[in-house]
Amino acid sequence: MTETSSCSGRLSRFPGALLAALLCMSGVLAAHAAEPGPSKALFVYGGWDGHAPVRFRDMIVPWLESEGFDVTVSDSLDVYTNKALMDEVDLVVQIWTQGKITREQVKGLLDAVAGGAGIAGWHGGLGDAFHDSQRYEYMIGGQWVEHPGNDGVKFRVNITDHEDPITTGLDDFDVVTEQYYMHVDPNNKVLATTTFTTDFDPWVKDATMPVVWKKVYGKGRVFYTALGHQPEVYDVPEALAILKRGVLWASRSKYDDTPNLVSPVYPAR
Repeated sequence: MTETSSCSGRLSRFPGALLAALLCMSGVLAAHAAEPGPSKALFVYGGWDGHAPVRFRDMIVPWLESEGFDVTVSDSLDVYTNKALMDEVDLVVQIWTQGKITREQVKGLLDAVAGGAGIAGWHGGLGDAFHDSQRYEYMIGGQWVEHPGNDGVKFRVNITDHEDPITTGLDDFDVVTEQYYMHVDPNNKVLATTTFTTDFDPWVKDATMPVVWKKVYGKGRVFYTALGHQPEVYDVPEALAILKRGVLWASRSKYDDTPNLVSPVYPAR
């Protein structure tokens, strides 16, 4: 209503009604275009083929584009050394299981996230990458160490935070895949967990393990889900909803305030 009234006032000041209408409309569009929001994403894929990096590329990149992102796709870690690109990206999505990363490459990635780019990923593509770089692991907030029973284990994912926008409205759900046992940062903001109930490694039976978390590194948001050994795990609607919501949350580091996410599991003295 405000824009219509403003446009009507302008019409009387121009001899040509069409010209006035065009000028008015351009002003409205410019106002909407000026609204800030994430628009540039980098999708990096490679590493161990067992985690289907190409299939995930073909699944995630079109979805990012449907969300309005201009996506740069790279199968080389050298892209992290492209400072001009890394300075402008709002979001990095990485699937690169295992592998090695050079000092220059990891520095480019860490600097971009510390400067405000979000990073998001799943399973080994983010949580089983670059074992030689402790600083990378520090940024992600966890590292895979085992999956008792390997693939094909049925387990329950328990939502532990029903207020967070990434998990709100979702109920606990079951998946059949690898149940990741991880070494994790005790300050992660954990959104979902799982409990080991199998007898594959009986010494960890009844252990509760984070499955989904978020955190920050510098000014950048970090999102991780341990689900995703193969794309088929995302046939489970709750798993897919968490992934998509988490990726979009991470993308807004530069545009939204991020509250303190430090959530220590050990009581302070």
